[in-house]
Amino acid sequence: MIEDTFIHTTPTDPLIEPIIDGLFQEYRDRYGDYFGEQEEEPLDLYAPPHGAFIVLLRHETPIAMGAFKRYNVTTAELKRIWTHRSMRRQGLAQRVLAELERLATLQGYESVFLTTGFRQPEAVRLYLSHGYQPQFDTSVDPERYSQPPFDGRLPFTKTLLRQPVKRSA
Repeated sequence: MIEDTFIHTTPTDPLIEPIIDGLFQEYRDRYGDYFGEQEEEPLDLYAPPHGAFIVLLRHETPIAMGAFKRYNVTTAELKRIWTHRSMRRQGLAQRVLAELERLATLQGYESVFLTTGFRQPEAVRLYLSHGYQPQFDTSVDPERYSQPPFDGRLPFTKTLLRQPVKRSA
């Protein structure tokens, strides 16, 4: 039986360095220097009480990850959702997405926002299949969004469902 475990960590945890490197290598493979140098974000953005950085481990090895940070008072911005290439097509990204939504709800967020790149059709399919509302025209070739006035990012939003409060009798 496969036993996967979520851990809460930070982007600088040495344990997850290989999966972070894999994510950024995939960005380079898909986009080259399209997005240019990205400005470093303060790492505490991905820490409670306003954020989270999670990694899914299988036998102590990182296989998938995701994070969120505060977008605004009521909205979390999902980031860094990624699955190791050798582990895809097992529903791991769905599990990461569900866990991020659960944690965001627990932290009081009412909705989530995210962007994915114009060359990530599998991510677009994942978000559409999980109730995310595209903030762009899905009938247009995504490459169109790589041209001005667009910036290559495809935005989505989703309202989070509140968990019912259990009251004792």
